[in-house]
Amino acid sequence: MNAPSVRAAGSTFPALSAARRLLTALLYVNGVYGLAILGLLLASIVVPGPLFEGLGVRPASGRDTLELGMRLIMVIGIASVPVAYVILSRLRAIVDTVREGDPFVEANAERLQTIAWAYLGLELLHLGVGVVAAISGSSAQPLDVNWRFSVTPWVAVLLLFVLARVFDHGTRMRADLEGTV
Repeated sequence: MNAPSVRAAGSTFPALSAARRLLTALLYVNGVYGLAILGLLLASIVVPGPLFEGLGVRPASGRDTLELGMRLIMVIGIASVPVAYVILSRLRAIVDTVREGDPFVEANAERLQTIAWAYLGLELLHLGVGVVAAISGSSAQPLDVNWRFSVTPWVAVLLLFVLARVFDHGTRMRADLEGTV
């Protein structure tokens, strides 16, 4: 199959255009999310009383620990923004190569590897939220963030690493094949 026919076929899939638009929108939403959490963190420093009362923190012993835990979770949320940006922007770049008709390129193998590392980072941040919530809460006032451990995201991380290697190997095999033809 020559490149022009693949390119023409790739451009006929409306799902690819929709995926690109969705990823672009998610990049903007991710930025807004980060700014909102940053605003919440700043508000927790400038006007802590009204903010934490509005969030349901009752005056009780251990309130300082609970407030610190909530701030740490906000910092983790802010730290997740650039990590999510890496994932979304690399995924959009992969979609672009599919739309152009040639997804099996070395850059996509590298992008998948980067996505895998970033997703691992997000899962470690998620684990951090669970630890902070468990340590910061008390029996009188737990820090309930509805956190649960799930093995599924960890399997997804492994799959991303494997898929990155498959793309890398396939790209090298294709380059070898094109070199012999």
